[in-house]
Amino acid sequence: MLGDEDTAAEQAKQLVEKTRQEVEDETFKQKVVQLIETVLIYKLPQLSREEVKAMFGLEELKKTRYFQEVAAEAQMEGKLEGKLESVPGFLALGLSVEQIAGALKLDVEMVRQVASGQSGREIHS
Repeated sequence: MLGDEDTAAEQAKQLVEKTRQEVEDETFKQKVVQLIETVLIYKLPQLSREEVKAMFGLEELKKTRYFQEVAAEAQMEGKLEGKLESVPGFLALGLSVEQIAGALKLDVEMVRQVASGQSGREIHS
C-alpha cells in the first residue's frame, strides 16, 4: 500500500479502535465495524487477510460479515471436496454416475469428471 492507501488503512484502524472504546451498544458497534470493513474491502482490495485481521483484531474480525461469508464458503468447499473424494469408493461398489450424483446431490457432469479421472476403472452410466 502506498500514500493515500496507507492513510486510509491507518484511519480505519483508528476508527475501529475508537468504536471499540466508545460505543457501548454491541449491535451498533458491530454495524459500525462492518461498515468500516466494507469500505476497506471495496476501496483497498489489495489488503491481505493478515492486514485486515490486524486492523480488526481476531475476535472483532470473526463478527464481521466478510469473515462469516469467507468461513461459510470454506465450509462449503470442504463439504464439496469430501463428496468428490467419496466418488471413487461409490464407483468401486458398482454405482452408476447418475446414482452417485443423486445420492451426493451433485451435478452429474461433475461426478463424470471425477470418474473419468479414475484410470482403469469402468464408468457405469
